[in-house]
This record gives sequence, C-alpha cells and structure tokens, in this order.
Amino acid sequence: MVVVVFLLMLDLGVFHRHAHAVRPREALIWSCVWVALSVCFGIWIHYMFGAKPGLEFFAGYLIEKALSVDNIFVFIMIFSYFKVPSRLHHKVLFWGILGALVMRAALILSGAALIRRFEWILYLFGAFLIYTGYKMLREGETEVDPEKNPLVRKFQKVVPMAVGYGSGKFFVRQAGKLLATPLALVLITVETTDLMFATDSIPAIFGVTTDPFIVYTSNVCAILGLRAMYFLLAAVVDKFVYLSTGISVVLIFIGAKMLVIDFYDMPIGLSLVIVAVILSAAVVLSLLHPPKKPAEPSKSDDPLITSDSAGN
Repeated sequence: MVVVVFLLMLDLGVFHRHAHAVRPREALIWSCVWVALSVCFGIWIHYMFGAKPGLEFFAGYLIEKALSVDNIFVFIMIFSYFKVPSRLHHKVLFWGILGALVMRAALILSGAALIRRFEWILYLFGAFLIYTGYKMLREGETEVDPEKNPLVRKFQKVVPMAVGYGSGKFFVRQAGKLLATPLALVLITVETTDLMFATDSIPAIFGVTTDPFIVYTSNVCAILGLRAMYFLLAAVVDKFVYLSTGISVVLIFIGAKMLVIDFYDMPIGLSLVIVAVILSAAVVLSLLHPPKKPAEPSKSDDPLITSDSAGN
C-alpha cells in the first residue's frame, strides 16, 4: 500500500500536477506502464510463493481488468451527464480510484472473514454471479441515472452548491461560505457507482482464490490502470459490442465453478485459459463482425414525398 500510494502521489503531484485533457498517446504510455508493473508483480508472486498463487493473481487480474471496462462505459455516462470538462476527468478518476482502493479493501477483508467463518457462503457468491451474468446477457449495458442515486440527492439537499466547475476544485469559499462544486457531486457519483460494481467483481475474484492478499492485489493492479485505460478506450469502447457478452459468460463460468467446487476443483491454469479465450473471442468478434447499423431511409422512401410532389 505504501508503494501504491507513492505511485499515485507521483502520478498526480508530478506527472499530472496541472489539469489537462489526457491525449491517446499519453494514455497508451501510462497503460503500458501500469500493465508492466502488474505483470512484474505477478511474476514476483510466482517466484516468491509458487506457481499456483502466481496463476491465481493473473487470473484475478484478467477478470478484474475485463470487468473494469464496464466501469469505463459508466464513467463516460457520468461525465457526459454532468458535462465535466475533459481537463478535469483525470482528477475525478484519480480521487475516485483512491476511494475505491479503501472501499474494496474493507469489502475484501469482510468477504474473506465471512468465508473463513461460513464456508457455504461461497455457494451464495456462485449463485449471485450466475444471476448477475444472466441478467447482463438479457439487459446489456448498465444504465446509470445520477438523479436516482439517493446519496447524490441527499448531498444536493444538505450541502450548499456553487455554480460551475471554476478552477476544478471540489470545494470553494465564496463570501465566507464553504460551497461544494459540481465536481464533488461527480466524485460521489463515481464512488457509489464503483461500490455497485464491486459487488460483482469481488465475488468473481473469490471464485479464483480465497487468499485476501491475492484478491486485493489483483484488484489494486486492475484499478490502478483504470484511469489510463479510460482515456485510451473512451473514444472506441463502443466498438467492443460483444465484450459485455463475454464478461457475462465469464461471470456465469466463475459462478458455476464455485458451485461445483466440491465435485470438481478446476485447476487454476485451466480457469485462466478459459477466461482468456472467452474475453479474446469477444474482442475479436467485436472487431471482425460488428453489428450492422440500420440503413437510413432514402429520399424516395420518404412517405411525405409522393410521385406528384416529386414531379412538381
């Protein structure tokens, strides 16, 4: 955690000290940096603790990385809804991720304690993942409406609000009063949304391993690269139309794996391969066979244009 906090402070305090819109090239470089750090960490786990923990880390990291793409869809919706200037996206994501690390640590420790005390809870996690995956298959992408978020509505009623984003601070002082800017409201929406996603991703990771260290570090590594991945994929994420289907299938697979663990304990290496194949297939299908857009009606098909009016 000391290393993680140091990297985050270095990121915000040195490399992104001044608010600016992150360009694709910069996002690509940072994505490669975070992925390289995560891979090195996974190799270190493999070297220090053995092959099984190493494979568990990589399987967990891959699952969390795939699930974080759903977060990107939602972040785009939130930023669009609140009309957040592009130069402030990085700041919101930075503090949102910092809060997510704390929340997920609490959830993972609680989940690990419950599993140690009540081992049968793994079956509940498995059933929940199958239900979530099936629901995603039927309903598609998650829709987010900040107006229906009870925490956001309560915040708006209780906390005095300033108008406009101004200098990009979360709170400003005007006429001696401390006011919250809309950016604070955006951050609360991002945090509560991430908490909602954590209820899916954390049970999924427990389907791979119940070791809290592996569960948390794979979460951390996936979340740390989320900001860079957002700026890298925000413009093209809608092209991966079948990725949501792939994620749904992965959740169902992990849930089924948890339900049959007493009868068949699937090797972690096989699980990793199956998850990688499902997600890769979803990406390749999205790129090779995108759904056809409905053709726009031609002028001759316009019911308002008759043969007489066309002749006139």
